[in-house]
Amino acid sequence: MSASRQSGTTDELGPEEPEPGGAELLAALLDGMDAALCAFDADGVVTHWNREAERILGWTAAEAVGRHGFTGWAVRPADAGDVEERLLSAMDAPGRQVHEFALVTKDGGRVLVRMQSASVRGGDGKPSGVYCAFSEVHAQIDLERSIALSEALFETASWGVVLVDADLRPAVVNEHAARAFGVGRSAVLGRPLADLLGQGVEELESALTHVLAEGTPPAPAEMWVTVRAAGGGEDDGDARRCWRSGFLRLASPLAEEPVPLGVGWLFLDITEAKQTEQLASQLRFRSQQLHRAARATAECEDPTEAATVQLDFALAGFADHALVDLLAGEDPVRLVRAAATPAGPPGPCRPVATAGIPVRYPEGHPAPQSVERVGSVRASAGVGAPAERVREWAAARQWPEDSVHALCVVLRSRGRTLGVVTFLRGAGRGAFDHSDAAYAESVASRVATSLDLSQALSS
Repeated sequence: MSASRQSGTTDELGPEEPEPGGAELLAALLDGMDAALCAFDADGVVTHWNREAERILGWTAAEAVGRHGFTGWAVRPADAGDVEERLLSAMDAPGRQVHEFALVTKDGGRVLVRMQSASVRGGDGKPSGVYCAFSEVHAQIDLERSIALSEALFETASWGVVLVDADLRPAVVNEHAARAFGVGRSAVLGRPLADLLGQGVEELESALTHVLAEGTPPAPAEMWVTVRAAGGGEDDGDARRCWRSGFLRLASPLAEEPVPLGVGWLFLDITEAKQTEQLASQLRFRSQQLHRAARATAECEDPTEAATVQLDFALAGFADHALVDLLAGEDPVRLVRAAATPAGPPGPCRPVATAGIPVRYPEGHPAPQSVERVGSVRASAGVGAPAERVREWAAARQWPEDSVHALCVVLRSRGRTLGVVTFLRGAGRGAFDHSDAAYAESVASRVATSLDLSQALSS
C-alpha cells in the first residue's frame, strides 16, 4: 500500500475531517498509477510513495515515507545536494520542471530516471510541498518513440496509413492516404469505405473484418481497387490501383482482455510495378505463342490450314473469336468470309464455305474501315453496357452476340491488301489496347503470308 504522513498534510489532502473512505481512495489512486510518484513537504520530507516507485527503486512506502529527501538512501552522497536543490526548486517555479538524474535502488544498483516535479499549493495559495512523477529513462524514451512514430506515420509517411474503427470507417487518415482517395483528410473520416472505393471494396472490408476477429495476418496482401471520383462516381480504368496492404489489429492496453479498437491499415501503391510485371509476363507468353505457332504451321501442307492454326495459337489468352474476311472488291470494299471460330463456345478456327457471297457489313463498319485505312481499327460496345444493348450492337455488325470489344487488322502481303482479320472479346475481357493491336498486327502478317501463298498456289 502507499503510505502518507498523517500530520501536516491536511492542506494537500483537503479538510481536516475528510469524508469516510477518502484516505483509502487516495491510496488506491496513487497505487493504480502507471508512473512512480512521490511527494515532499516544504521541509523536503517524503510524504507519499506509491507502488510503482517501490517497483523501480525497491524501497517500500514504509521505508521511504518520513525520510528527508533522497539523501543517504536513494542517491549517492556526491549527488545528494544537487538533486535536493533541483527538486525543491519546483516550489518556487511556475509549471512543471523536468530533470534527469540517477537514483540508487535498495540493492545498491543505479537507475537513470526522468522526473517531472511541480509545487503543491496550500489553502492560502503558498507552496506547501512538491510532488514528483518519475519513470525509468528507457521506458520514457520508448513512450516518446512510440508517440513520435505515430505522429510521423500520420503526417509524413510515404505510404498510406488509415486507422479504421470497429464499424469499418476511417477514424484517422494521413496525408498520403487522403491523396490516394482523392479527397481531403477530414472528408474521409467517418465515411463508409464504399463511398471512397468502387471495385475491390468488398475484398478490403472482408480483410478488415477478418483482422478484427482473428488478429494480424502474417503477410501483406495485394488488392486491386477502383477509386471513386470526388463527386461520388467511379473514375475510368486509370483509377484502378493495386495497393500492397498490411493490417494490424489494435487493442486497448488498458483492458484486462484484448478489446479491438479497430485496424491499422498501411498500404503502398504498386500499380506501376504490377502493370510492368504483367506486361512483361504477357509479352513472354505472346512471344512463346508466336514461336509455337511458327513451328506448328511449318508442318502444315495447306497454307490455308497454316493460317487458321496461326489464329488458334493467337487466340489463347487474347480473344474469344476470330474472323477472316478476304477482299473481293475495292470500290466499294467488299469482303468475303474465309474462316471463323464458332459463334458459340470458343473453338478452333475453320474455313467457311460462303460461295463467294460478300458479308453484309453496314456503312462505317470497322472491317471495311481497316481495309480503307490500311491499318488497325478498334471498336467497343462500352464498359458496363446492358446485355440487350450489347447483343444489338454485335448483331448489327455481323458478329457473335457475346462480342463486346473488337479489333480489326488489315492483312497485307507483298504490298497488297488481302483482307482483314477481326478479333473479338466478350464481357469477361477488357477492351483492346495499343499493345494488343501490336500483337494482332504481328499475327496478321503471318496469317497474310499463308493466305497469299494459298492464293498463289490456287491461281
